[in-house]
Amino acid sequence: MTTITLHDPLRTLYDAILTLRRDPQSAPDGSRTARLLSQGRARMARKLGEEAIEVAIDAMRNDRAAVVLESADLLYNLMVLLADLEIPPEEVMAEIERRATLFGIAEKLPKSPLS
Repeated sequence: MTTITLHDPLRTLYDAILTLRRDPQSAPDGSRTARLLSQGRARMARKLGEEAIEVAIDAMRNDRAAVVLESADLLYNLMVLLADLEIPPEEVMAEIERRATLFGIAEKLPKSPLS
């Protein structure tokens, strides 16, 4: 399997979140990330869903600037959830690469037919 190396803000963010998760005492006062981590996985998942809905609504409104802002929030909340599950971003990227190899770059896994 090909190793994907990410040098981007997502990996930096993931690492910072993982550090806070493993050492909550290292969080600065008023840290939103520390608070979100302490609220548990259900809250993290709910926040992720809320941000995804906001991106979709702004896209339907054709509000490009809002989509950019809300997408940043969506990716932040995804990184929080991935860090809580200890799933590195590279693992997600490897799955995207695997799918591209099997189905093409712009495809996702086919859905199995309903019985």
